Amino acid sequence: MTIAAVLTGDLIGSTAAGGDALGIAMAELAAAAAEIATWQGGSDTRFTRYRGDGWQLVITDRPWLCLRAALCLAARLRAKGAPATRVAIGLGEAGNLGGESLADAGGPAFELSGKALEDMGRTHWLGLAGPAVTTSDAIITRLIEERARRWSPQQAEAVALALDPDNPTLADLATHLGISPQAVSYRLNGAGASAIRRALRDWEEEFEMQRLSALAPHLP
Repeated sequence: MTIAAVLTGDLIGSTAAGGDALGIAMAELAAAAAEIATWQGGSDTRFTRYRGDGWQLVITDRPWLCLRAALCLAARLRAKGAPATRVAIGLGEAGNLGGESLADAGGPAFELSGKALEDMGRTHWLGLAGPAVTTSDAIITRLIEERARRWSPQQAEAVALALDPDNPTLADLATHLGISPQAVSYRLNGAGASAIRRALRDWEEEFEMQRLSALAPHLP
């Protein structure tokens, strides 16, 4: 069976923001989902928009990148000045990935993600659920969540690019953003990007090496 990370979300304050802002946010989420697909060798994340302000995507080839992906989604929205999103991550058996979209998909990871979103409330925007998820994971997500709330749009734009698992250099980021490497460094330092990337890398390595085997007994 395949272990997957299912990310389910809904936009925050989308009704008050209006239809144009909703459209911008959904377009940005779809673009970010396409970028995340390149992190797992081009395997489609199958980004699906639901009625209203809901959305969903799935990471099947490298599910341990789920927290990095959630931060990328949040950063890209902040950079555009679009409505923010809640993100609930379900880690478990992929189950049925559906037809042309995730609208008819289902399985443990989807159920975990949906339930985590329901239980999240409105005081948090990031949640993680699954058989191998621990209290320590909740602490990590809360710390990352709080740090990301403080990003300026410029910091968020730089962080979104810096989250690429291939670890782009300051020169690469500067070329993309059209600013100097020093300006990129200033933005990333202000966003706490170095500490966040180290924390993500350590969490991902631990998940890949230990959590996948811990999840195995829960699979049929």
